[in-house]
Amino acid sequence: MSTIADVAARAGVSKATASRALSGRGYVSDETRALVSLAARDLSYVAHSSATSLATGRTLTIGAVVPTIGRWYFSELLTGVQDALLAHDYDLALYCIPDGSSARDRVFDVVLPRRRFDGIIAAGIQPHSHELDRLSRLERPLVSVGAYHPGTSSVSIDDAAAARIATEHLIDLGHTAIAFIGAADDDARAGFGDVRRLHGYREAMDAAGLSDHISVSPAASDMPSGYQSAVDLLGNRRTRPTAVVGVCDETAISAIIAARRLGIAVPTELSVVGIDDHQHAEMFALTTIRQQPREQGTQAVDLLLRQLEHPDADVEHIVAASALVVRNSSAAPR
Repeated sequence: MSTIADVAARAGVSKATASRALSGRGYVSDETRALVSLAARDLSYVAHSSATSLATGRTLTIGAVVPTIGRWYFSELLTGVQDALLAHDYDLALYCIPDGSSARDRVFDVVLPRRRFDGIIAAGIQPHSHELDRLSRLERPLVSVGAYHPGTSSVSIDDAAAARIATEHLIDLGHTAIAFIGAADDDARAGFGDVRRLHGYREAMDAAGLSDHISVSPAASDMPSGYQSAVDLLGNRRTRPTAVVGVCDETAISAIIAARRLGIAVPTELSVVGIDDHQHAEMFALTTIRQQPREQGTQAVDLLLRQLEHPDADVEHIVAASALVVRNSSAAPR
């Protein structure tokens, strides 16, 4: 296996110069860089991560913190993160720590502080535990996905606006009895985005003069919890709503399944709107608010790498575009 010394000898330069040329750090003339790159290619040289770390002061590893990989959103997000990191020759260290788990505090307070990362990408942050503040105290480049923090760069959609648009769509169709399935105000398990979506639903109902019709059915952002909440909500014929906003598409799809099992026709008896544009949204003809988590993962990596190159640069907040996608799960009330 070729070494950096072999590359340096073939290019006729010192080991230090060869290392600078291949790492991209420190001044090297374009001519020398081309010679070293050609020598490395001829010798099939691949830099060892520990050697690169010694030369650059970096680990070439980014830590990622998510609550789960079992949900579509986080799976897509991590795909975008990994693809972008691989394109820049960075490794990914993944910490999957479920909301409310005993391991979660240990990862935030013990594991992450002692591990060497060039930076951290965090998604699914819990507001009540002040997790972004805890990560900020690590004093490493940090990008959050979905959560907002004055001193931290972030990528997100406008979660409140997404739920507001979803609710306004149902109001425009003529619905007044519109329920929200998802995070409750006092739900300690809820992520930052889920809480913002609940607020957006409330804002739309209040603005339309429908405050008395606000109805929130607590549920975690997964299909089993969403299904059970929908069954409880829709089971009483006299009190069930004519429309539902799901905190995410998994919850909305669960509501459609629950309605069908209860003999409630969608959309003639119940309209359902979600948020995400999940991979199964088209299959269930779900009206939803579209976001693109894979693209958000790529944007998060770009923000983090810019921080690494320019540590004194201002923080950046990217608000990704989202749009209403109307399918056949929403219609005027019968």
